[in-house]
Amino acid sequence: MADFVHLSRDGVSVVLDCRGPSLPAIVHWGAALGPVDEAELALAAAPQPIGFSADGTVRVSILPEQSAGWLGRPGLAGHRDGRAWSSAFVVSGIDRSGVAVRIHARDREAGLELTADLELAPGGVLRARARLRSVAPGTYWLEHLMVFLPVPDHAVELLDFTGHHLRERSPQRTAFTHGLRVRENRTGRTGYDSAYVLCAGTAGFANRSGQVWGVHTAFSGGARTIAERDYHGHAALGGGELLLPGEVGLGEGESYTSPWVYGVFGAAGLDSVSGRFHTWLRSRPHHPTRPRPVVVNTWEAVYFDHDLRRLTALAQAAGEVGAERFVLDDGWFGSRRDDTSGLGDWQVSADVWPDGLGPLIAVVRGLGMEFGLWVEPEMVNPDSDLARAHPDWIMGVGHRLPPAARSQQVLDLHHPDAFRYVLGRLDALLTENDIACLKWDHNRDLVEAGHPGSGRPGVHDQTLAVYRLLDELRARHPGVEIESCSSGGGRVDLEILERTDRIWASDCIDAHERVAIQRWTSLLVPLELIGSHVGAATSHATHRTLPLATRAASALFGHFGIEWDLSAATAEERAELAAWIALYKEVRGLLHTGTLVHGDVADPAYTLTGVVGASDALFALTATATSVSYPPGVLTLPGLDPDRLYHVRPQPPGDVPDGNAAAWGAALPWCTPQGVRLSGRALGASGLRPPVLYPDRVLLVRVTPTEVAE
Repeated sequence: MADFVHLSRDGVSVVLDCRGPSLPAIVHWGAALGPVDEAELALAAAPQPIGFSADGTVRVSILPEQSAGWLGRPGLAGHRDGRAWSSAFVVSGIDRSGVAVRIHARDREAGLELTADLELAPGGVLRARARLRSVAPGTYWLEHLMVFLPVPDHAVELLDFTGHHLRERSPQRTAFTHGLRVRENRTGRTGYDSAYVLCAGTAGFANRSGQVWGVHTAFSGGARTIAERDYHGHAALGGGELLLPGEVGLGEGESYTSPWVYGVFGAAGLDSVSGRFHTWLRSRPHHPTRPRPVVVNTWEAVYFDHDLRRLTALAQAAGEVGAERFVLDDGWFGSRRDDTSGLGDWQVSADVWPDGLGPLIAVVRGLGMEFGLWVEPEMVNPDSDLARAHPDWIMGVGHRLPPAARSQQVLDLHHPDAFRYVLGRLDALLTENDIACLKWDHNRDLVEAGHPGSGRPGVHDQTLAVYRLLDELRARHPGVEIESCSSGGGRVDLEILERTDRIWASDCIDAHERVAIQRWTSLLVPLELIGSHVGAATSHATHRTLPLATRAASALFGHFGIEWDLSAATAEERAELAAWIALYKEVRGLLHTGTLVHGDVADPAYTLTGVVGASDALFALTATATSVSYPPGVLTLPGLDPDRLYHVRPQPPGDVPDGNAAAWGAALPWCTPQGVRLSGRALGASGLRPPVLYPDRVLLVRVTPTEVAE
């Protein structure tokens, strides 16, 4: 076996010290090193063998062990009937293939075998996971299996996320001090307040500056993400599944595989972190590549009031403004006239749709749009034919049902008959109807989610069953796209995105709130996978009233959609919306393949978001409050080629933020179709003077190399 393994890709190096016999330790994870003597590198970084918990130096491996002297959180926790609670793995083999390495190890006394995988994916994304196998009699009760990725001493600040329904992924910063910071999710789904991407960075790291190391635990059930630093110079980020007591017991020959933990190093701030994540996601063979269609969703237009005439009028209005996909939301099945009944009865309602969905689908397809349908396959209303026929399919503790939430309970998809039923109904819907996409919802947390009868905890089994269900459905219907929705943005992670084509970022489509929601969602997820809709003038979620230009500009930086009763909109509103949709169709190729950038704006009232491609760029300057200076200070445009000359000008229809030529947004000398011509270096160093904007207004700025036809 090699003493060292050096993986390098896309500007990142990972060096593993494999001199064993214990598990390898990461010597370096960060900027690419080029040719280097790994032994000398390890020698240069080795600490003095002072000896505290053990004589010599403490080796902190990718799964730290107490047997090596590590007294922080161990990588593996569990026991075999009270014994084998501390592991001491010995490496038995290391396999390398390109930029991937697999480590085999065994603890004979504990009766455990371990396989750890590390690979550098496109974009320089490091991902790692471990597989544990029990090879001794009895049951090994697993508490956790976590992968640790070290970070250097100068990573002194932490950024992670919290939030709630309608305010997902809200950032919070803390000092990376000595001790353990643990972010646990016990909701049974990714959660509104998950750590999402836990970042450690140099002091004051920002959008475009500072070194940043970030980790994401890719699991859609219970998860744990940590940052730990001790007094002996060790600091690491880690992640794994959060298992409930007694949830995973391994009999002889049985195994458990941890979730992938994704690690990203960014040399130039948070934009370099998101850039690596986006490169990785876009490199996947199943990543959506066709133009992302303009969606109209019926929820905030009609809610449960399904009527063929009304929905036909909505579809016609949507077609006139340029919509390309029509999604029928909740209320089309069984007794589902509100959210208290019918969930689980996946039969088209004969009361509302006596001729089935065919007539509406024919209207939609005749207008040149695709048809999509809302489902919530993992849930059930107690007031449903399914629950009355199969109460033994509802998750709970023993024979006690959990408290209801939104008048619903959770269907135990680990139960083979329940799994077959749901798969069969969804398969039939997709076979019998011309359906291009499913909006897959998940509207409650998993509380006391045990297997019926036995009462054993079932979140782990439920999560894997959902993955199997999605995998099987996609295998049967490979052309159908699926959107991950969970009371808005409650299930957003890289493992659910292996099986879906879009995420719904939030049930809040108030453009003011969406500025932050979409900015931080896009730290992990590229714009083409983030559903973003234009709502009515007065927001359903917040009752805030905003102009159409602001609502449309927000939706532009995502997968554009409409969630508004267009049949009641004025002719002027429809014409303005059609202009925004035409712009989206013009620039979606740029927005969904280019590099996402964010300005580090000193004025807290302003945010600057842009996408830069090889031959085009579009920026959105958004004011969420009144400026601290009057007029506001100069803004620089990040991400441009410093050696190219650019034509910079406002982009219609987002060129006059307050809707008329006399507004402040049209007063600046450069805010004309002629604009200005400056180098990328000048725009990045000196910048532009932004206009005075009223709060909740947006100015779009188009930036094109002068040698490119405009």
